[in-house]
Amino acid sequence: MKRLDDRPREACGVFGLYAPGQQVARLTFFALYALQHRGQESAGIATCDGRAAHIHKGLGLVAQVFTEENLHPLRGHLAIGHTRYSTTGAPRLRNAQPYLIETALGPLGVAHNGNLTNAPALRRDLLQRGFGLTSSSDSEVITLMLASARGSTWEERIAAFMEQAEGAYSLVLLTRDAIYAVRDPWGFRPLCLGRLNDSGWAAASESCALNTIGATYLREVNPGEIVRLDAGGIASFPGAPPRRPALCIFEYIYFARPDSLLEGRSIHLVRRRLGERLAAEHPVEADLVIAVPDSATAHAIGYAQASGIPFGEGLIKNRYIGRTFIQPDDRLRRMGVALKFNPLPDALQGKRVVLVDDSIVRGNTSGPIVALLRRAGAAEVHMRVASPPIRCPCFMGIDMASREELIAARMDVPSIARQLGVDSLGYLSLEGLLEAVGSGRPDYCLACFCGDYPVPVAVALEKSAFEVGY
Repeated sequence: MKRLDDRPREACGVFGLYAPGQQVARLTFFALYALQHRGQESAGIATCDGRAAHIHKGLGLVAQVFTEENLHPLRGHLAIGHTRYSTTGAPRLRNAQPYLIETALGPLGVAHNGNLTNAPALRRDLLQRGFGLTSSSDSEVITLMLASARGSTWEERIAAFMEQAEGAYSLVLLTRDAIYAVRDPWGFRPLCLGRLNDSGWAAASESCALNTIGATYLREVNPGEIVRLDAGGIASFPGAPPRRPALCIFEYIYFARPDSLLEGRSIHLVRRRLGERLAAEHPVEADLVIAVPDSATAHAIGYAQASGIPFGEGLIKNRYIGRTFIQPDDRLRRMGVALKFNPLPDALQGKRVVLVDDSIVRGNTSGPIVALLRRAGAAEVHMRVASPPIRCPCFMGIDMASREELIAARMDVPSIARQLGVDSLGYLSLEGLLEAVGSGRPDYCLACFCGDYPVPVAVALEKSAFEVGY
């Protein structure tokens, strides 16, 4: 079944909290609520009171998984949480996170965002050593590797794990006495730290989760760093030597919430700069600039301001279509984007429209959106995309489709324009993207645009049966 949208999918959101005297499960619930955009298939929270650990997780949105009744038993002053999106197969409860096991050092809870590129080899090693695996997730592999790693402290065991792990991982770990925040040496996935009141400390995929619970953003977890949050505050330990910086640049384009900070930059302001640069690179005579809501709104505002063309609404999004487990029947499925977007004919009639989107992946919804605008009376539709053409799949924890599915891997820009039915099509250049983000250097993972992967990837990873854990 085709999706009702054509977006790259982030893998998950993670959150960790040390907060004595606070209702940590409730705070974690609201932090996960703020991270819901990073994963909608399952959610979970694990807590610890210094002796025993407790957990609840389930399939669905955060608000569907948790109730007052199942939050109440999650006692303690330590908590981690996870909200998940998977890329292969149907959602399964056995793959929901966090994972929680008992070890020689006490309870260990693991919440993971990313994708280990050498996960199949690590999985085989665990099986050969006699470990039993209950899921197809690389996050379970991480959990068992940490539990069996050499070392008498968690810092030593985490560092030992990092020696073997390749690829993308941002982790929050729950132990008897502390929360750990761990980031891979390339820094593929985001992870930041915050302070809650005088004695609480938090780690989160995005700063918007910190804001939601009243915590103050402090800084990013550095690539290769291990951070411990406990009664002593924040303590930093070397985990693995930092490698070439490779934060996924799609955090700026699409994944992160507009109200988040990343590397000290406002996501909303960066997206407006992307739109401004897009207008400079691909000007056009038009009457109205509209966005594919909601993710491209800031880009469209930037395009409108730089071009002098008025910004307005042309599409209304049904924000709840993705929040149901009821699948559309065949007739509704054929209607495609009409389930998700409704045009505003009064705003579009007779207008030359600039339609701004953040990206085009497969192209299977862009064409129907263009047709929707034309049926509503648009005289011309000029599409502008606030990222370069996506030509290569991602192996670092983003669902970016296979190479064969990517429209820009199969067609040049004029051919894509004809396929989508637009009067003109313009993509932001790679140079323009980097300048708008605020770095003249390629200190980001740009592999989906150019195929230059920061770490070796196995061809077998593409659409393999092994499910990355996210």
